[in-house]
Amino acid sequence: MSQGKVLLSVQDLVISYGNIKAVKGISFEVYEGEIVTLIGANGAGKSSTLRGISGIVPYKGTITFEGKDLKSIPADKIVAMGIAQVPEGRGIFGNLTVMENLKLATWSRKDKQEIPKDYQRVFDIFPRLSERQGQLGGTLSGGEQQMLAVGRALMSRGRMMLLDEPSMGLAPVLVREIFTVLREINQSGTTILLVEQNANMALRVANRGYVLETGTIAHTGTGLELLGNPRVKEAYLGG
Repeated sequence: MSQGKVLLSVQDLVISYGNIKAVKGISFEVYEGEIVTLIGANGAGKSSTLRGISGIVPYKGTITFEGKDLKSIPADKIVAMGIAQVPEGRGIFGNLTVMENLKLATWSRKDKQEIPKDYQRVFDIFPRLSERQGQLGGTLSGGEQQMLAVGRALMSRGRMMLLDEPSMGLAPVLVREIFTVLREINQSGTTILLVEQNANMALRVANRGYVLETGTIAHTGTGLELLGNPRVKEAYLGG
């Protein structure tokens, strides 16, 4: 699957917080239509990498999206370019309704006539959100909030979705549901870069993966190759 057009390119990425280097010069690419996952222990630099791509934290190195350098582009303009992020902890607005949360994601869209169709698409994917359109985000269950966060990212109609720990805090049945939905979203044309603690699920759904260890890339391969890699198995897949 690593043929075709490079959608996202990350080269020599370094991200520091004060004297601490969270990401130490990593390079990777995501091709159009792929699901690529970054796995690794807490503190490996996975979330920092996504924040760099989204323009939320400063970095050294080069990040390009569709060949455009993102270095000097503010975070809100990066969203408008077609990169939607589902942050760790969901980041929904608890004091707004489900519908208001979804509507917020459409602010930069020029194709206003297509927006009602996309609301319907989100409600088709997540029927529970359809039932709770007028409910405040803060009163939803954890699983429903995660659905809303993914639905909101879909409403921005980005070419690429960055997901940070979508399974965190969810019951196993909901984790399976979220991963099934991610596969469907990918098959309908959205490229996905996924950061996930649940390495087993992530590698099963991903075309390719990168294993981060203390800010560097330790292993790379297809999802299946990494699932079968003895060192990856021992460290991240419970034996």
